[in-house]
Amino acid sequence: MIYLEETEHVTLEQDRIKSLTFDRPEMIPVSVGILPAAWMKYREALDDLVAQHPALFGTPGEARDYDAIYVETYIEGEHVDVWGCVWSNLKTGMEAIVTGHPVPTRGDVHKLQIPEKDAGFPHGFMYLRLQDLRGFEELMVDFGEEPPELQMLIDKVLTYNLRQGDLLLKALKERGRPGSIVTFGDDLGMQQSLPISPRKWRKYLKPCFSAIYTPFREAGYYVYMHTDGHIIEIIPDLVDCGVNVVNPQVGANGLEALARTCKGKVCVDLDLDRQMFPFATPAQIDTHVREAVEILGAPEGGLWLKAEIGEDVPLDNIAAIFDALERYRGYFS
Repeated sequence: MIYLEETEHVTLEQDRIKSLTFDRPEMIPVSVGILPAAWMKYREALDDLVAQHPALFGTPGEARDYDAIYVETYIEGEHVDVWGCVWSNLKTGMEAIVTGHPVPTRGDVHKLQIPEKDAGFPHGFMYLRLQDLRGFEELMVDFGEEPPELQMLIDKVLTYNLRQGDLLLKALKERGRPGSIVTFGDDLGMQQSLPISPRKWRKYLKPCFSAIYTPFREAGYYVYMHTDGHIIEIIPDLVDCGVNVVNPQVGANGLEALARTCKGKVCVDLDLDRQMFPFATPAQIDTHVREAVEILGAPEGGLWLKAEIGEDVPLDNIAAIFDALERYRGYFS
């Protein structure tokens, strides 16, 4: 198991706050997410690489269980969530996808009951929840035709999420952590565009995210939002909703477009291009990270860097990612 010492946690959190408030962080905050399948494949060899980068991963601790799974949907088989969506997984270590949609018809929307069980904010808590309930094609037809059942479904999901927000906010206040960062995740885009027009997103979904995030902002917390896909047109809207840090994919949005939209306006935790990681050379990876820092970064802050490591990334490229993150985190120091 790898962990950060308390002093390292404090320093990283301080740099994150300074960066998102444009208050000249000491270093660019960086993070690495290693998927379970990558640990299962590379095991000790990956652990050796991690141990070579304490600046990224902290001090090595007790032995790691390379086969450990901490999220149920990463286990092979079928899983049913609190809404009745069926998640199917073909390979342990990889994430499942929803294959069973409990609201296949508009008539079913009327019968849908808001879950009594509180499950917090999983990845995909608002827009993707609508898609998981209806199925992608049916939801797209709903957004195209705008029947009353569309708003009815949105209202039910939002009501549940507002209850989760109240519970989370209460728990945060009880822990006594004012001014901390609260993380949310919902993939709003596709590879090259939004799934619906920006106009319809603003009509139906913007009010939802604003209603969910506003209580956290009013209570003095910062809002971090992970969102995959092409979202460039609605990033200003997410800021309107209360987002302090947006976590977009560089490959789906482009460095220059992100710089025009975000630089100096909202902090970006840039999801480095995991679609190139399996195929690039180590030199290309170094260039990619350096260009991201040069184009999006500034001494005042406003940039974090994030890399996700899957089982399809060669070990040499994983080493190049770690090296580049460690090298360029101090670019403005």
